[in-house]
Amino acid sequence: MSKVWFVTGSSRGLGRQFVEAALSRGDRVAATARSTASFGALVEAHGDDLLPLAVDVTDKAAVTEAVKRAAEHFGRLDVVVNNAGYAQIGAIEELTEQQLRDQLETNVFGAIWVIQAVLPYLREQRAGHIIQLSSAAGLIAMPLGGVYQASKWALEALNETLAQEVAEFGVKVTIVEPAGFATRDGKNPDPLANGHLADPIPAYDGLRTRLAGAMRDQPAGDPAAAAQALLTLVDTDRPPLRVLFGQGFYPMLKQVYADRLDTWAQWQDLSARAHG
Repeated sequence: MSKVWFVTGSSRGLGRQFVEAALSRGDRVAATARSTASFGALVEAHGDDLLPLAVDVTDKAAVTEAVKRAAEHFGRLDVVVNNAGYAQIGAIEELTEQQLRDQLETNVFGAIWVIQAVLPYLREQRAGHIIQLSSAAGLIAMPLGGVYQASKWALEALNETLAQEVAEFGVKVTIVEPAGFATRDGKNPDPLANGHLADPIPAYDGLRTRLAGAMRDQPAGDPAAAAQALLTLVDTDRPPLRVLFGQGFYPMLKQVYADRLDTWAQWQDLSARAHG
């Protein structure tokens, strides 16, 4: 049986690959983006199976209306992919208030508005699968990505909570944590070179140089392969709450979590004294 998808952030990158993969196997897709100009060829190829919707996810009313249109157009919603987002880069000291607010409005509140809009339909159906795009940066923290990582850590907690709240309605939740993917002209994505950069303070220039070098050494994943992996995920009867997409970060994550447990164990005496 074909599935009906609702995918945010669909104009390019992983979101676009998810849309194309779903359509290619006969599924139907409501694809949202700030602009629908890039969907012309896909609409010609797939007709009414694709519903492009111009949506800014920070606009709650617009999100609600887009979800309503998608449900009316297709008659149901099966897979909801919360993909819209971006990475604001800069040291904590460098970030402006507007940059901080914009990052959280898009990455966190935008995801919440989608979740709140789709849940009445999924609960009524007693079925559905919410896919939240997080990041390996939602599990570990590195310099110069503080607010981006804060947004992804927030989504990790939000969706883990959501999974427990909606399980009794037959709704599944999976947090997808991608590593680096070649989403810009076949190149390894480099957030230090994109348009969301804080004005630099020279004191952090050395850190910027070291981090840029380390990130260039990370292998870039294939977005088309990620899209095929997502198809497998949504067809699974018992999908995981969390899954990494891509290689490179798993060994680092194992060490980070082992170090956290070790630190807590070493300080158990102080923890006990703090309890009183």
